[in-house]
Amino acid sequence: MIQKPFQAANILLPDLEDYENFSVVACDQYSSQPEYWEEVEKQLQDRTSALSFILPEAWIGTPKGATHQQGISARMEKALNESFFKVHPDCYIFVRRTLNDDTVRQGLIGMLDLETYDFNAGSKSAIRATEATILERIPPRVNIRKQAPLELPHILLLADDDKDELLSSINQKAINGQLPLLYDFDLMQNGGHISGYLIDQDDASEFDLTLEKYVQSISSKYPGLNEDSLVFVVGDGNHSLAAAKTIWEEVKQNLSEEEQINHPARFALAELENIHHDSQVFEPIHRIITETSPDELLEVLKKDYALFSDSRNDEANPAGFPVECIIGDHIEMIWLDSSKGELAIAILQNFLDQYLNDHPGKIDYIHGNSEVRALAQQDHAIGFILPGMNKSSLFRGVIADGSLPRKTFSMGHANEKRFYLEGKIIR
Repeated sequence: MIQKPFQAANILLPDLEDYENFSVVACDQYSSQPEYWEEVEKQLQDRTSALSFILPEAWIGTPKGATHQQGISARMEKALNESFFKVHPDCYIFVRRTLNDDTVRQGLIGMLDLETYDFNAGSKSAIRATEATILERIPPRVNIRKQAPLELPHILLLADDDKDELLSSINQKAINGQLPLLYDFDLMQNGGHISGYLIDQDDASEFDLTLEKYVQSISSKYPGLNEDSLVFVVGDGNHSLAAAKTIWEEVKQNLSEEEQINHPARFALAELENIHHDSQVFEPIHRIITETSPDELLEVLKKDYALFSDSRNDEANPAGFPVECIIGDHIEMIWLDSSKGELAIAILQNFLDQYLNDHPGKIDYIHGNSEVRALAQQDHAIGFILPGMNKSSLFRGVIADGSLPRKTFSMGHANEKRFYLEGKIIR
């Protein structure tokens, strides 16, 4: 029996009219562009904002970052003591996020039960990581969360809701003006527009019933994989969620079973989204190998992993995954053997890891077809352009392989990532 993985929470919102100068983008964005965060600071001036409570990765390892981190918990305590936040009890918040191309992304803020989440490879938990967790990225987040009285998360959960049952009714009520509007404003730094609606009482109960039906349908959703427990995967914020899990495992050691049931550290706030919604664009991340023997690498790949290849690059399409291979002006389409994995990228990355362990070569991860083709023009290089991923294949890949290869796909641009706004007490 799957525990209830996602549920209503006591959600904090800043008691402000000026949300635009409170909400900032996820801390792991613009990590190589400290000037972005400098612009955010200039805009905020001395206002209390979400930046007061998070540590941008661009600042990690710098004197500025160390000073800022030392004051996070104290600033949180001060905000709570001064009633900076208003509590919305036992509710969800429905989010409509208008992106810069005018598409509207839908999400539901609630809390996930960390007892239903496991980031370790091979996990059979209801909620799982999509990609392998880099363990060395967890401690900095643990150090902040361990002392913090509250969280402002950027975690995104993805549901494989191909029938659009979880959020469609709520979205229609929001459009029709049937839900209380909590906020409606433009996000800073070209982040688009966001609106949030209160989901409580009967509306929350209706969603809970829909979620229960979704969970019960899981056992028949992935034929051939013998899976009956995967409910959601983590689409973004996995290392922050892993830090929350790490702390919960420590905290619960000193609690009785009864105390564990409703302890605030057991739950983490997140936004639930449907992977099948039109606004969810999954772009493949391609590969370029340099400082290698490209012809030899391609021959080994074709011999061991391909069903078929065609240097004429025509429409031949046997059962398999098409991958475009580029060496200078030579383009060859190969079809990877789909019996070796659920995803083209998993098959290719497995081969590349093995090959580069025994042969010279450096790998890089590239967005955009034209960029790969340009890089493949250099000597001793080969580029691979991967096909787009069927959205349901994400879940099948996690089930089959435990976690997906690093840099499997990209979900939107940096300014489209989740902005901090909602919060929750965690101790």
